Amino acid sequence: MVIEWGEPRRLGVPAAQARLRFEAERREGGGGPGRRLLTVDGEPAFELSFWCGTCPFLFRRLETGRQTLSLEGVRERLTGAPADPDEGGVIDAFGALLPEGEYLPVLLQVEPRLVVPGQDGDYFRDEQVATWGLDQFWGLPEYPGTPYYRTFETAVDATAHLYEFVVPMVPPTWNTRDRVEEYVELMGGGTVPTAVAVSTLDVCEPAVGQPADHYRHWGLTHFLLDGHHKLEAAATAGRPVRLLSLLALGEGLAESEDYGRLPALRTQLRSARVTGT
Repeated sequence: MVIEWGEPRRLGVPAAQARLRFEAERREGGGGPGRRLLTVDGEPAFELSFWCGTCPFLFRRLETGRQTLSLEGVRERLTGAPADPDEGGVIDAFGALLPEGEYLPVLLQVEPRLVVPGQDGDYFRDEQVATWGLDQFWGLPEYPGTPYYRTFETAVDATAHLYEFVVPMVPPTWNTRDRVEEYVELMGGGTVPTAVAVSTLDVCEPAVGQPADHYRHWGLTHFLLDGHHKLEAAATAGRPVRLLSLLALGEGLAESEDYGRLPALRTQLRSARVTGT
């Protein structure tokens, strides 16, 4: 459910000062761009979908991805559900962690479902393999390197489908059990807390000749800045949580018209992909 869809705004600090950055590795010998990366405090935290747009959609936690970005000064303001996402300067506070650019603030209400790679509900094992097949070198599905949350999906049209993910910076097993239980109790009493994420949209479509269910995969990925305990508690209790997303308009594999379609898509009813449509 969309609570509020904002207008694009300029946020962030010069890239050298940002704790979180989107970066591109350079191949040795100057052979063009290498991996797309999300870095935290100068260390690669996630590998993202490759530039070509025909490779499978991807977020993969790396060994150096060990930091969260919670802000102690705004934690109390996020315990409940703000009526206004700008309340208390939350957007500007988290924007100061990010590289300068255009961001679209979006306030969502989601009901997260925790997914473990390789188990039931894993997008990389199921929907992605149905389109791209197994990795040709490993003979395995892509591996995200972390449990993650699925929150929403819907048809874009007959040739595309939107999948939404919330990705923790560190695995849920690193969460403090007492804090998770505190949020479970709060949610049981009707509290709907708020988490914060920086988000990207990647649109990936296999090249001609791929063997199976051919369509465009829209991957809307929310990387958690604050709210790791809240998301796990919501998934555990089957309760909703609000998610303040700062959608980075210049960092995904998407065109301006794709971003323009998101507000209407995100208000559609949840629907699974019907294989072969």
